[in-house]
Amino acid sequence: QVQLVESGGGSVQAGGSLRLSCKASVYSLMDYSMAWFRQAPGKEREGVAGIGRQTSDRYVGDSAKGRFTVSRDNAQKTMYLQMNSLKPEDTATYYCAASAGWWPGLRPQNFHYWGQGTQVTVSS
Repeated sequence: QVQLVESGGGSVQAGGSLRLSCKASVYSLMDYSMAWFRQAPGKEREGVAGIGRQTSDRYVGDSAKGRFTVSRDNAQKTMYLQMNSLKPEDTATYYCAASAGWWPGLRPQNFHYWGQGTQVTVSS
Protein backbone atom coordinates (compact mmCIF):
# COMPACT_ATOMS: atom_id res chain seq x y z
CA GLN A 1 0.00 0.00 0.00
CA VAL A 2 1.30 3.40 -0.99
CA GLN A 3 0.81 6.27 1.41
CA LEU A 4 1.45 9.85 0.39
CA VAL A 5 1.67 12.81 2.75
CA GLU A 6 1.78 16.40 1.48
CA SER A 7 3.19 19.35 3.36
CA GLY A 8 4.22 22.94 2.73
CA GLY A 9 0.89 24.53 1.95
CA GLY A 10 -0.16 27.82 3.47
CA SER A 11 -1.20 31.38 2.79
CA VAL A 12 0.88 33.74 0.70
CA GLN A 13 0.41 37.03 -1.10
CA ALA A 14 0.31 37.23 -4.88
CA GLY A 15 3.79 37.10 -6.33
CA GLY A 16 5.08 34.98 -3.49
CA SER A 17 6.46 31.45 -3.45
CA LEU A 18 5.75 28.16 -1.75
CA ARG A 19 7.40 24.75 -1.86
CA LEU A 20 5.22 21.70 -1.48
CA SER A 21 6.59 18.31 -0.48
CA CYS A 22 5.12 14.84 -0.86
CA LYS A 23 6.62 12.09 1.24
CA ALA A 24 5.88 8.56 0.04
CA SER A 25 5.78 5.40 2.09
CA VAL A 26 6.97 2.91 -0.51
CA TYR A 27 9.77 0.40 -0.84
CA SER A 28 11.22 2.21 -3.84
CA LEU A 29 9.97 5.52 -5.20
CA MET A 30 11.75 4.75 -8.47
CA ASP A 31 8.94 2.34 -9.31
CA TYR A 32 6.40 5.18 -9.50
CA SER A 33 5.54 8.13 -11.65
CA MET A 34 4.43 11.07 -9.52
CA ALA A 35 2.29 14.13 -10.05
CA TRP A 36 0.67 17.15 -8.45
CA PHE A 37 -2.98 17.95 -8.99
CA ARG A 38 -5.11 20.71 -7.55
CA GLN A 39 -8.78 21.31 -7.00
CA ALA A 40 -10.53 24.55 -6.22
CA PRO A 41 -14.07 24.64 -4.82
CA GLY A 42 -16.61 23.94 -7.54
CA LYS A 43 -13.98 23.02 -10.10
CA GLU A 44 -12.64 19.77 -11.50
CA ARG A 45 -9.34 18.34 -10.35
CA GLU A 46 -6.59 19.76 -12.57
CA GLY A 47 -3.15 18.40 -13.41
CA VAL A 48 -0.42 20.82 -12.32
CA ALA A 49 2.85 19.01 -12.95
CA GLY A 50 4.31 15.55 -13.00
CA ILE A 51 7.56 13.66 -13.15
CA GLY A 52 8.20 10.21 -14.50
CA ARG A 53 10.42 7.50 -13.10
CA GLN A 54 13.31 9.14 -14.91
CA THR A 55 13.85 12.54 -13.31
CA SER A 56 14.44 14.03 -16.74
CA ASP A 57 10.83 13.28 -17.72
CA ARG A 58 8.89 16.27 -16.45
CA TYR A 59 5.46 17.48 -17.46
CA VAL A 60 3.84 20.79 -16.60
CA GLY A 61 0.24 21.81 -17.03
CA ASP A 62 -0.63 24.99 -18.88
CA SER A 63 -1.44 26.86 -15.69
CA ALA A 64 1.97 26.13 -14.20
CA LYS A 65 4.26 26.71 -17.15
CA GLY A 66 7.07 29.12 -16.43
CA ARG A 67 6.17 29.38 -12.75
CA PHE A 68 6.17 25.92 -11.15
CA THR A 69 8.92 23.30 -11.09
CA VAL A 70 8.46 19.66 -10.13
CA SER A 71 11.32 17.52 -8.85
CA ARG A 72 11.89 14.32 -6.96
CA ASP A 73 14.46 12.81 -4.64
CA ASN A 74 14.16 9.06 -4.87
CA ALA A 75 16.58 8.48 -2.01
CA GLN A 76 14.40 10.62 0.26
CA LYS A 77 11.22 9.17 -1.29
CA THR A 78 9.96 12.69 -1.74
CA MET A 79 8.53 14.79 -4.57
CA TYR A 80 8.54 18.57 -4.55
CA LEU A 81 6.65 21.38 -6.25
CA GLN A 82 8.34 24.77 -6.25
CA MET A 83 5.73 27.40 -6.95
CA ASN A 84 6.83 30.91 -7.83
CA SER A 85 4.95 34.03 -8.93
CA LEU A 86 1.80 32.74 -7.29
CA LYS A 87 -1.54 34.17 -8.34
CA PRO A 88 -4.92 34.24 -6.58
CA GLU A 89 -6.20 31.74 -9.14
CA ASP A 90 -3.64 29.24 -7.83
CA THR A 91 -5.70 28.98 -4.65
CA ALA A 92 -6.74 25.34 -4.27
CA THR A 93 -6.13 22.12 -2.42
CA TYR A 94 -3.02 20.52 -3.88
CA TYR A 95 -2.80 16.74 -4.06
CA CYS A 96 0.14 14.44 -4.53
CA ALA A 97 -0.50 11.32 -6.61
CA ALA A 98 1.43 8.25 -7.67
CA SER A 99 1.08 5.66 -10.41
CA ALA A 100 3.12 2.49 -10.63
CA GLY A 101 5.23 2.27 -13.75
CA TRP A 102 6.06 4.65 -16.58
CA TRP A 103 4.46 8.04 -17.12
CA PRO A 104 0.73 7.54 -17.68
CA GLY A 105 -0.26 11.08 -18.62
CA LEU A 106 -1.26 14.01 -16.44
CA ARG A 107 -4.88 13.03 -15.84
CA PRO A 108 -6.39 12.18 -12.44
CA GLN A 109 -7.90 8.91 -13.65
CA ASN A 110 -4.40 7.63 -14.46
CA PHE A 111 -3.19 7.83 -10.87
CA HIS A 112 -4.11 5.24 -8.29
CA TYR A 113 -2.64 6.57 -5.07
CA TRP A 114 -3.47 9.93 -3.53
CA GLY A 115 -2.52 12.03 -0.54
CA GLN A 116 -4.96 13.93 1.63
CA GLY A 117 -4.08 17.29 0.14
CA THR A 118 -2.59 20.54 1.38
CA GLN A 119 -4.28 23.92 1.11
CA VAL A 120 -2.67 26.78 -0.79
CA THR A 121 -4.26 30.20 -0.50
CA VAL A 122 -2.98 33.17 -2.49
CA SER A 123 -4.32 36.59 -1.62
CA SER A 124 -4.25 39.62 -3.89
